[in-house]
Amino acid sequence: MLTAPSAEASRLIPAAATDIFELLASPRQHALIDGSGQVRGVQERTPERLSAGSRFGMEMRWGVPYKILNEVVEFEEGRRIAWRHFGGHVWRYLLVPVDPTSTEVTEQFDAGPSHAPVVLRLLRASSRNQRAIEQTLIRLEDWARRRDTDRPAG
Repeated sequence: MLTAPSAEASRLIPAAATDIFELLASPRQHALIDGSGQVRGVQERTPERLSAGSRFGMEMRWGVPYKILNEVVEFEEGRRIAWRHFGGHVWRYLLVPVDPTSTEVTEQFDAGPSHAPVVLRLLRASSRNQRAIEQTLIRLEDWARRRDTDRPAG
């Protein structure tokens, strides 16, 4: 059996796990941190906040515009969220609080459950998604730092 390529990276983010999780569970916010440059926005009827089993549609662009419907397949409040679309592969975020104001965030592209591992290999999904994941985590860190500077001094 041919296994599909996967990708993963971790980064220490200067924000509480609960705050990061809120961002990840809010599809309308995904374009803020997307490192692939493909996420454009949400489709109509996308929930404001995701939960286990939620279905949500995204407006995407990879050369040409397209739409994709995802389903949340893993959900542990404040710690883990993952979704997949018709291709079967899974995008996953794991959050491990380090202290009240910082979190180790791991993003994974899990191609194991893919229905088309050969297609993923031909598209060089592993290397392309590795770069996108690393950029997403950089953008997530930038989001966390901007968020701190945007708050009024207390």
